[in-house]
Amino acid sequence: MKLLVSYTKQDIWIALALLPAYIVLMNYLLVGGIYFSDISVFAKATIVSTVVFGLAYQLIHARIGFWFRKQFSHFKQTPKRMLLMIPAHIVCNLAIISGLFFLYKAAGFKGYVYDLTSYEWALALGAVMNVVVTCIHEGVYAFELWQQKLLETEKLRKANLQSQFESLKQQINPHFLFNCLNSLSSLIEEDAELATQFIDEMSNVYRYLLRSNESELTTLESELNFATSYFHLLSTRYGSNLRLEEEIDPAYRAHMLPPLTLQLLMENVVKHNVIMPQQPLYIRLNTTIDGRLVVSNNLQRRSVTIPSSRIGLANIATKYSLLGQGEINIDENPQRFSVSLPLLVSE
Repeated sequence: MKLLVSYTKQDIWIALALLPAYIVLMNYLLVGGIYFSDISVFAKATIVSTVVFGLAYQLIHARIGFWFRKQFSHFKQTPKRMLLMIPAHIVCNLAIISGLFFLYKAAGFKGYVYDLTSYEWALALGAVMNVVVTCIHEGVYAFELWQQKLLETEKLRKANLQSQFESLKQQINPHFLFNCLNSLSSLIEEDAELATQFIDEMSNVYRYLLRSNESELTTLESELNFATSYFHLLSTRYGSNLRLEEEIDPAYRAHMLPPLTLQLLMENVVKHNVIMPQQPLYIRLNTTIDGRLVVSNNLQRRSVTIPSSRIGLANIATKYSLLGQGEINIDENPQRFSVSLPLLVSE
């Protein structure tokens, strides 16, 4: 167990700003006017109370705040957290102040005379101090959460833009365009109806790519529709040598995941595996009972390694990390490669 814990990154500065005045006022209530008129009393009382309140701040109050923050961590739970935390702080502080009063009495501290009125004022001062410090801590904590959220949002925005850029780069590169246009040219000569369908699917792919950066998440339904269009383009090139299987529980179609996830995974499968009549490549999409999407394929690595920036899987992992909504799992054996992703419930 850590000896010291922190509630915010500014704990030390908050303590340095508030504790000196608090210690001076508390000592004045403890020993009266002699606190300011006798330098030895001032020094001893200040040292003793600084040690007591300093340790109490770090070892007791910080732990109380940290515990309540763990129990009620969501920003919307701030009022409830404060309503429960302030009384806990006050009770502990009253015990500490009472102990300090009786410590001065037992030690026969010079100038100290127990006075009920001073004791009551000290308890009131301690309660007010707890309310003030808790409000300041919560304000700083809320500001830090806001800053963290801004930072994570910006990182996620960059990750989305990077994902879109990489996807567009893969789709608009000369090889892809050449393959698409070559397939389209052949279809126009052979089957005008199929050519029209190919153009429609190609249009769907690019429309989805261009809209993919509008939000952090999209529905599994949208991703599956896009995957169908994207697979149509791929299957026009590879024919029946590339096959797609789906086993998606309808209950999960409204769940969420980062946009372009399926495109990146399918592109990764096609890029790194052999696709031949004697070795058809199967891509399977299925959901699990614990609410995860699994994208898998039979593993048949190319003999010639294709240069890879490894951005696809890393990009997806980064998005889930920034969203704080679970991790992706990658499993590989000699026969199969699979990626498991958590499906998110929209708020």
